[in-house]
Amino acid sequence: MVAPSGRRTGAPDASAPSGTSGRGAGAAQAADAATPIVSGARTDDLGASPPAGPPAAWPALAIPAAALPGVGATRGRQLGAAGLRTVEQVLRHLPRRHEDRSRAVRLGEIREPGTYSACVTVLDVRESRPRPGLSLLQARIADGDVVLRAVWFNQGYLRRVVAPGARLLLHGRVAPDRGGGLAFRSAEVEVVRADRAATPGDPARGGDLLPVYPAVAGLAQRTLRTLVHAAVRGYAEFIPDTVPAGVRARLGLVPAATAWRGVHLPSSAAELEQARRAVVFEEIFHLQVGLLIRRRERAGAVRGFRTAPPGALTSCFLAALPFPLTGAQRRVLREIDLDLAQERPMYRLVQGDVGSGKTVVAAAAMLRAAEGGHQAALLAPTEILAEQHLLSLRRLYGSLCRVELLTGSTPRAARRRLVADLAAGNVAVLVGTHALLEPDVRFASLGLAVTDEQHRFGVRQRDALAAKGRCPDVLVLTATPIPRTLAMTLYGDLDVSLIDALPPGRRPVRTFTRPPASRERVYAFVRDLVRGGRQAFVVCPLIAAQTPTEDDIDGIEDGLPPSEGEEAAAAESFAQRLAAAMPDVRVGLLHGRMPPAVKEEVMSRFVAGEIGLLVATTVIEVGVDVPNAAAIVIEDADRFGLAQLHQLRGRVGRGPHTSYCILIARGSPQRLEVLTRTSDGFAIAEEDLRQRGPGEVLGTRQHGLPELALADPARDGGLLQEARDAARTLLAEDPLLQAPEHTYLRVAVEALFGRLRG
Repeated sequence: MVAPSGRRTGAPDASAPSGTSGRGAGAAQAADAATPIVSGARTDDLGASPPAGPPAAWPALAIPAAALPGVGATRGRQLGAAGLRTVEQVLRHLPRRHEDRSRAVRLGEIREPGTYSACVTVLDVRESRPRPGLSLLQARIADGDVVLRAVWFNQGYLRRVVAPGARLLLHGRVAPDRGGGLAFRSAEVEVVRADRAATPGDPARGGDLLPVYPAVAGLAQRTLRTLVHAAVRGYAEFIPDTVPAGVRARLGLVPAATAWRGVHLPSSAAELEQARRAVVFEEIFHLQVGLLIRRRERAGAVRGFRTAPPGALTSCFLAALPFPLTGAQRRVLREIDLDLAQERPMYRLVQGDVGSGKTVVAAAAMLRAAEGGHQAALLAPTEILAEQHLLSLRRLYGSLCRVELLTGSTPRAARRRLVADLAAGNVAVLVGTHALLEPDVRFASLGLAVTDEQHRFGVRQRDALAAKGRCPDVLVLTATPIPRTLAMTLYGDLDVSLIDALPPGRRPVRTFTRPPASRERVYAFVRDLVRGGRQAFVVCPLIAAQTPTEDDIDGIEDGLPPSEGEEAAAAESFAQRLAAAMPDVRVGLLHGRMPPAVKEEVMSRFVAGEIGLLVATTVIEVGVDVPNAAAIVIEDADRFGLAQLHQLRGRVGRGPHTSYCILIARGSPQRLEVLTRTSDGFAIAEEDLRQRGPGEVLGTRQHGLPELALADPARDGGLLQEARDAARTLLAEDPLLQAPEHTYLRVAVEALFGRLRG
């Protein structure tokens, strides 16, 4: 055991850490996963092996994507870089939307930005190269008396068909141009015959509902569509049914192979909806089965140690706080105290909006572990956030316990000493990044595993940290407000607490949207603010300037691409421009590619007030606390999600000064107006979920949480409840999915959560 000072008082916990393998490439690989479905179990603690595995049909989907027609070495590398290495992964690259091209509008009907189809005549064409690496093909197009422009980036091959007098069917985004009008941007092109019937220029086109896929760098949308549809036509028949036949019949769900074909190649809106419903139910069902198994096993788990009641250390900590706890903080601490008094480990998610005081709650819980003679670990997604937590905890604890930091940047010699001290029980609280998950990081007695910003991590990473102890308590924090339906979907294995009040003194941030034309006035205001003694942030979506390509444009989910020749704001060039324009203001630069020592120096200078204006990327999204910062300008705000903008806005308004958030957006600002109306993070998250879907809101596609490829809890609440009910009924009859008819389901669940016990 470990004393609060870090001094070891007993024998170390002998349990070895489990591996930290990531999610398997697909269901066909799931049977080999070594990570247990139950947090805290080690792979050598698992029971009997799962069923022998699926019949031969499923491995057919695990063959390399290079087996698809048209995939050579170059395209294979492009697919692989996007995580599409097998046929199964290509099949699971689902459309982000379908475009209905059954009705082409007249150009005169296009009065605002959006996505349109139009049958036009090309009047004239101009090709230019504004700079190396960027070519522009521009055309004037007409429909009767109405004339618009169309522009294509780096698509010179279209010059063969985009020619004066050509009749074309264009489909794509229409956005404002520099002259104040509207223009088609990188539209897809189909040649129109004399009888006005469009000649399908897309060999994969299966009807008027055309799928649009998430972009893959280097592949045009048409090429990507052709490759995905080759996988569908050649291999969809091998997709097995994982939903029990009785459930599928009761709910009227089509077979899996039919559903996946219908999602990719629908012949009608009715077929698409029928297919989507089956795929949505399947993915929610897999998730609910796994979460219920985790929750059931955790309910029967017993800690490998006793948790002492609050004592002198906790009393000293609470008495020394420089501010009173809010009622919400006290309520959540009571819920944690009740958990810690139980024999079973705590598994609790604490949600709290920006600035609600989650760190203090976590600090109190970690001190409870130290007071009981155990250790605590706090896992953070970035080094900047981990360093902020270290400073906050040392300030809050004083001399009550020893707190240390471990990241990938910790020098080798210092790391060796720290790992040795940790294993000897001489460190009470360890804060760190993914470096905490390394196999040689061993705790003498891990009593509490805390994960901050949980949506940045995966289920396996959370479990890997907990597995370094003997069923320790688990506390999960998130400052991203999660709508109830989504929380139930993703975190159904956790108890949920909510810090729903802000500490007294927090001032609302005045939020405005402004077009790029107002940029000069915006920065004049910011300059005056900084010269008056305040500090400010400028956030850019890019680190360095990029040459826009068709793939960059296709990858923008939420807003409009920049005007031709005009790139998204880049932090490096913006910092240079602002420094030149404001010689009397100290301008700093911060982004994720900078060496850790440089990042730490920049942040230290900003906190100390030596830097007045900090230009940064979203690396400042969480954990940065500078009370003197009174303004944040977010460039290209329409490229960010609403919840992320709300997080960024939370970097200001932390002091006694009136604070401002200015969103500079190129396109229509309507999507951002919710931020100007409310500071309620949950209302903003609900709107973000409605607009973008769960995968984008929480970053599940990037960060390893069970993916929701199509499911939208805001829309699919009924199916969510059906899936939970069906999962409960199934597990009551077959708790470990050992029946032969559940073999496929077991493999699918293990692909999400790791190997089941039993």
